[in-house]
Amino acid sequence: QVQVVESGGGLVQAGGSLRLSCTASGSIETIIRMGWSRQAPGKQGRLVAHIDTHRTATYADSVRGRFTIDAGDSAVNTVSTVSLQMENLKPEDTDTYYCYAWARDRAYWGQGIQVTVSS
Repeated sequence: QVQVVESGGGLVQAGGSLRLSCTASGSIETIIRMGWSRQAPGKQGRLVAHIDTHRTATYADSVRGRFTIDAGDSAVNTVSTVSLQMENLKPEDTDTYYCYAWARDRAYWGQGIQVTVSS
């Protein structure tokens, strides 16, 4: 079992920055990647970014160049802590952001963090 806890988020004006953090616990040695997804009520979730144990990062087209994901203090060849630095935020980035850890062929999700960008 893996547990995921998020922190960060909040309200910011367009053009501003926010940082989201996420820490996994439990069987962290089984995690092969961690990342962030976003979802608005009634809509399908969408990938924002993820990073794997080799530190290979993947970004959605809408955030590439503005958001940066890193594995923080995760030990070599593991990923148990991730942060998402969000720059030049836009009103369309407003959503609930969920951290997840992928381990043993399933995702373990956090409870979600609200990010609101005002115009």
